[in-house]
Amino acid sequence: MTDQFAHDAARNDQLILVDGFDQQIGTATKERAHFEGLLHRAFSVVLTRQQDGQTQLLLAQRAEGKYHSAGLWANSCCSHPRAGEQTVDAASRRVVEELGCQTGNLQEIGSFVYRAVFADGLTEYEYDHVLVGACVGDPDPDPSEVSAVRWVTPQELSDELVEHPERFCAWAFTVLPMALAHLA
Repeated sequence: MTDQFAHDAARNDQLILVDGFDQQIGTATKERAHFEGLLHRAFSVVLTRQQDGQTQLLLAQRAEGKYHSAGLWANSCCSHPRAGEQTVDAASRRVVEELGCQTGNLQEIGSFVYRAVFADGLTEYEYDHVLVGACVGDPDPDPSEVSAVRWVTPQELSDELVEHPERFCAWAFTVLPMALAHLA
């Protein structure tokens, strides 16, 4: 298909294709789903912690080698459940793989559908489940997935989304406000 997935170990994972009601209608490889713009199930995790009596959210900067949105900031972890895998189980697995920490009390707070077409011809067309949970342990990110992490307060995040939107990936403008509203 394309060179964008040459270094992606998960390119052949079988993703769950869904209809507009999030009902499974088939499967496709990650590479095919993004190359053909097929609607598939995904998740976005926002990890939190309490620091000095204040809630903080963990942001992750996508690694430079990512097939799209490289170098942009996003929520803590994003990925896809594999065929036959429950969304919360997949999210817990990917937090460990991408961030090197655990999550506690992970819960879904909502979902939405978005579609973003990138300059390289790939398309994100996802039924995205947004999950919030506590960060357990210190993040130790996989550098092939995440180039940096940082903790921000809700106010810092809200200000940055407005003042510097160019720093964030496409789905951040839905995921992060959903998390902020949930935590408020």
